[in-house]
Amino acid sequence: MKNTSILSISGESGGGQLLRSSLSLALVTGRAFRMTNIRGKRPKPGLMRQHLTCVKAAAEVCGAEVEGADLGSTELVFQPGKVTAGDYAFAIGSGGSTTLVLQTLLPALLHAEASSTLRIEGGTHNPMAPPFEFIEQCFLPLIQSMGVDVTVALERPGFMQAGGGVLKAEIWPIKKWKKLKLTERGELVETFGRVLHAHLGREIAEREIVTASKILEWPTNHIDLRYANDSTGPGNAILLGARFANVCEISTGIAQLGKSAEAVATAAAKGLRGYLASKAPVGVHLADQLLLPMALAGGGKFHTLYISDHTRTNMALIEQFLPVKFSVEDIAPGVRAIQMK
Repeated sequence: MKNTSILSISGESGGGQLLRSSLSLALVTGRAFRMTNIRGKRPKPGLMRQHLTCVKAAAEVCGAEVEGADLGSTELVFQPGKVTAGDYAFAIGSGGSTTLVLQTLLPALLHAEASSTLRIEGGTHNPMAPPFEFIEQCFLPLIQSMGVDVTVALERPGFMQAGGGVLKAEIWPIKKWKKLKLTERGELVETFGRVLHAHLGREIAEREIVTASKILEWPTNHIDLRYANDSTGPGNAILLGARFANVCEISTGIAQLGKSAEAVATAAAKGLRGYLASKAPVGVHLADQLLLPMALAGGGKFHTLYISDHTRTNMALIEQFLPVKFSVEDIAPGVRAIQMK
């Protein structure tokens, strides 16, 4: 039975993630919410363009009634209607993340009555968001193992600030969720690296490759250089990965003004090196993204490196919308088990 009461959520301590998760959960459960003090602790509080795209996209797929969907708004009321399958196109109008819009809408469209397509224009390789390759190679294979039927394609890469990238997705209704159990990585299949490079000097990419190769003790030719000159504006992303039998992890560095090529590559390489030094299969960012699918499946368990504040906030939010309870247990030094019963 649909719960008609409006859930009150404080957005003060969360960022855009709290809003996106609330939208996803409202779409799936039919539960309305009021969020106050949105992104209250951020330097620029309130809804930014990419958050607004998520709100408007979520409203469009379910015919929601919305109050406060304006740039800079710090309060939002979202009353969802019935989720409708369809061919949807959304443009963020900036370099805001297309992958985060996809992840906001995906749970709802999996529960629609027919298949849907999404075409989202904006950034495909952004700081503070999963790049396209992470969605395609790390996130999707795991939720596909849970019964999800989704394909994604990168039509054109897009970087901050220009955007102009295009992500496409085809989503089929889920028949039955399967519970996730991911406690072992399995055998190492391969390590890999790539620099995606657009409208910038080649030496920037070469410096990144040298820096990352040294930290990971890889030969420099182990990291590909791929030009993305079909992108609207300049940009650069270094993607360093390890594929195991049961899971894939990609650590990313995104070029930004004022950040040296060496700093970008070092952060990405140390991220992958830290993951490889652990035995936990699920990386920190992936752990956050698996919580909602696990809750929708009604149970599951996975091992991860450590629990971020993001992840704890997300768990608490999901427990407000759904009758589920997460537990966290220390398994070994640097390994945590997240379980839901």
